[in-house]
Amino acid sequence: MTWLIAALVGLAVLVLAVSSIRILKEYERGVAFRLGRLRGALGPGPCLVLPGLDKMLRVDLRVVALTIPPQEVITRDNVPARVNAVVLFRVVDPVQSVMAVENHAVATSQIAQTTLRSVVGRADLDTLLAHRADLNEDLAQSIAAQTGPWGVEVDVVEIKDVEIPEAMQRAMAREAEAERERRAKVISARGELQASKELRDAAATLSESPASLQLRYLQTLLELGADQNSTVVFPIPIDIVSPFLDAVRSSKEEPPSVNGRGPVPTPSRPHGEDAR
Repeated sequence: MTWLIAALVGLAVLVLAVSSIRILKEYERGVAFRLGRLRGALGPGPCLVLPGLDKMLRVDLRVVALTIPPQEVITRDNVPARVNAVVLFRVVDPVQSVMAVENHAVATSQIAQTTLRSVVGRADLDTLLAHRADLNEDLAQSIAAQTGPWGVEVDVVEIKDVEIPEAMQRAMAREAEAERERRAKVISARGELQASKELRDAAATLSESPASLQLRYLQTLLELGADQNSTVVFPIPIDIVSPFLDAVRSSKEEPPSVNGRGPVPTPSRPHGEDAR
């Protein structure tokens, strides 16, 4: 009878010991309470938790991706928008995450939603669309400042999508198109200005050398005559025929000479004598 009692006691002790062992993974920590008093953080590995005396809560230390549902916000320039984001956070102090807040994941989600509405409401639409990195950094700092006392560290906050009304989208498209047209006209005007300066320099260089101007003229004629199906009518440049014109003009102005002795004198008539 004694051995039976001893066996039962041993079996009870064995069952109690087996049921008192908890295995915590490497990324887990346990926050244990004994009779309502905090024992501290346990793990990783096997931990002893006495049934009826101790209570242990498991805390996951891995990064948690929290999706913030779309929030209806109004930007600083009075444009309605729907904005959603994602928050990456992790627990760095398991004891504080249990002692300071009832549910750190739910509390972080609520803080992230209110902070998102507040930060986006202080920014205008252009900043929201073109400078998301600054808004993400501002969001991360604001959320981390409130979750830090809970033992929760916020790693990344990213704005995922921004939805604006269709009328605003069409207005932005027209604005972008007008901006592109303006840039095209400015670039075209700058090109015309640069081309005119180059042409002015080329004209000044050609004016210093008439022979270069004639060569350029002949080269242009050669380029125009490359097409055999075209007929080109062009005037002769005055620079080419001017030597011949000067020679003809000088020959008309000089009187004829007799036997190469100079011009023949014209006889003069006496005064008062009528020509017959």
